[in-house]
Parts: sequence; structure tokens; C-alpha cells
Amino acid sequence: MYFPIVPVNARNPGAWTGAGSMTYYLPGAVPTLIDTGSGVDAHLDELASLIEADGGGLAQVLVTHGHRDHAGGAAAVAARWPGARIHKLPAPGDDRLGKIAWQPLERDAFVPAGTSAVWVVPTPGHAPDHVSFFEPRSGAFFSGDLVVNGGTVAILARHGGNLAAYLDSLRRVLDLQPRRIYPGHGQPIDNPAALLRSYLSHRLMRERQILDALAERAWCVADLVARIYPGLADALVPAATDSVLAHLLKLEDERQALREPGSGTDPLGLDATWLHVRSGFEV
Repeated sequence: MYFPIVPVNARNPGAWTGAGSMTYYLPGAVPTLIDTGSGVDAHLDELASLIEADGGGLAQVLVTHGHRDHAGGAAAVAARWPGARIHKLPAPGDDRLGKIAWQPLERDAFVPAGTSAVWVVPTPGHAPDHVSFFEPRSGAFFSGDLVVNGGTVAILARHGGNLAAYLDSLRRVLDLQPRRIYPGHGQPIDNPAALLRSYLSHRLMRERQILDALAERAWCVADLVARIYPGLADALVPAATDSVLAHLLKLEDERQALREPGSGTDPLGLDATWLHVRSGFEV
């Protein structure tokens, strides 16, 4: 089945966004935009040209998650197309998209979009409010920040990221067998199964590195980051820190790692000394 999709770069390049985050315009009976970008005027102008050529109206926006490069432009989109409904999965805490009202997405619901309907697939891990969108007949899968083409995804432990949930999300999408993935960054992915399996293998490799290090001695998070990511650019150290912390929290839940009693004050263990459970402490 042909399902028209128009990729549009959000014109917000940077250390975290690469060449810029991707938005996807779905023309048809229900003109739909997946993600908003950051509100850059040039991006909005390009969208306006597409939408005008398709009849001039935008029915709705479907947001994969609340990070700025995916949802930060919601207010600007709402100002340009005041009739468009903006949908997002609710998240804990302050969940506003600027000053606009948004409508809650329901997990596993089907939402009319473009020439068809997309399935709201919960894919938490990168963020607690992360969802993807799947058009089953064409096999098109809009992944947000679940996967990217040409890199890996940060699990932001200090901002609600959860590695165990992320791995479950990867496995769920692998089971869905999408034909093509349209990621939130980079070019479309034409061999989704291979990439998803490589992501799972990559995370297991990182876990093995951390467990091997903890088997040698106690470590703080910063020292583990320096060991596992030697020579990492300063701008990427925060993401690597979150990733290592996410692994440690998963291992703690699985009773494979623990914090040295009395070490650190941060609730997540960012400043704690971490040990392998075989170090002799009770959990």
C-alpha cells in the first residue's frame, strides 16, 4: 500500500540533533505532522508550502515525546495553524508544550493520519512519554528517538530515561517487523531488523563493559565514563554519563550492582561509589 510521507528537516542542527531533527508531513484526508521541530522559521515556511499545496489546512500534530527538538516548536505550529490539534502522550510532572493545550494520546490506539491511520506504539526508555507511530499496511514506522540512522540513542537517566524499558521497546518494535523506519534524526532505515538487533547487542556490550569494570574494583560514574568512552568530546560527556548511570540503575534493579553503603547523596547514585554484588555487601 502506498502511504505518502514527506520528510522535512527541522533546520535545528547541533551536537545533540546532528543535521537537525526530522519532521514528517503526511498529506491526505487528515493532513498530519509528526513532531514539530524547534520552531525555526525556515522550517515552518517549508511546511507551509507543503500544506498549502495539499489544500492549505493542517488537521493535527502527533508528538513522539516532549524533548525540545521534537516538541519545542508546538507553540509556533499552533500559531501558524490554529485549527490543528496537537496530540501527545501524557508525562509525569510539568508536561506543557509552551503555553498551548494538547490532547492526550492513548496507548495502542489507532489515529487517522494522512491517507490512512497510524498505531500509537508506546516505546518508553529514551523518555517516559515516548511513543512511535506505525502504519501497518505500508510498514512505515515513525520512531522518534527510539533509533537513529548512523548512531545510538542516549538514555537520559537524569531526565526519566530507563534502560530496561528502552530494551523492551526495541524488542517490541522488532516483533512488529516494520518495513521502513523514519527516525527523528537522519535518513530512513531500510533494514530495521538489523539495526534493532545491533542496538540490543550494543547495549549488552556496554553492560558487559560495566560489569567487567565493577568486578575489578569500585567505581564512581565519572570514572566509568572515562574508562568506557576514552577521548570523548566534552559536549558528549553528559549523554555518556546518563547512559552509564542508566546501565547501573538497571543492574541495581537486577541485583547485579549496588551502591557502596553511605556513599553519595544523589537519589540516582550519580555521586555514589558503585560495586559489583560479588564484592561481599548485602543487597
